[in-house]
Amino acid sequence: MIIPVIDLKDGIAVSGKSGKRETYKPLKTVFHNSSDPIAIAITLKETGFERIYVADLDAIEGNGSNLKIVREMNKIIPVMLDCGLNNSEDVGKILGTVDKVIIATETINSLEELELLFSLFPKQNLVMSVDVKEGNVLGKHINADFKDIIKIIKKIKPFEVILLDISRVGTKNGFDPKLVNNFIDIKTNLILGGGIRNQDILELGERGIKNFLVGTELHSGIFQ
Repeated sequence: MIIPVIDLKDGIAVSGKSGKRETYKPLKTVFHNSSDPIAIAITLKETGFERIYVADLDAIEGNGSNLKIVREMNKIIPVMLDCGLNNSEDVGKILGTVDKVIIATETINSLEELELLFSLFPKQNLVMSVDVKEGNVLGKHINADFKDIIKIIKKIKPFEVILLDISRVGTKNGFDPKLVNNFIDIKTNLILGGGIRNQDILELGERGIKNFLVGTELHSGIFQ
């Protein structure tokens, strides 16, 4: 399944490369002639996509929120949302507004908190995101390697795990085989994101990976 990616900043859809969010610019997409996330969501739904991945960059950076917009998007097409949640109180508030809430290593307070969240809330409403930058686990508050992350995945048994290589976002450089090899055997539905190309989907599909986050190449029309 191809899952379209929409990043939100200051109320509009934006795009950029390698997680350098201060350089992100309004999104240019084949799905609409503007950067209006609501209009883009409508076209994505009409095109046949079943759900979308939304990153609220303002919320992740602690500079506000685009939740009102995300709530309207979710009425159009189911949203899996990353908005930098890191505690049970905030997760509880967001759960009723979107289809799935993403719990990301970038912003989680601790691996213990991650384990707690997956014990408190229905697993079908949560998605774990393993954020990677320059070959290492990205975490503002945690210091973990891939072995630590795989250990916690085996313990909490999430239904879905995103493996997001932020260094490759927007680069069209394809996936990192070494990174994927670390996670290929975990017993969960793996969603791969970061620089994904058409040929990567064919290759990874042969290895059992069926779900992909696609932003740059999708919005440029390659995956339309």
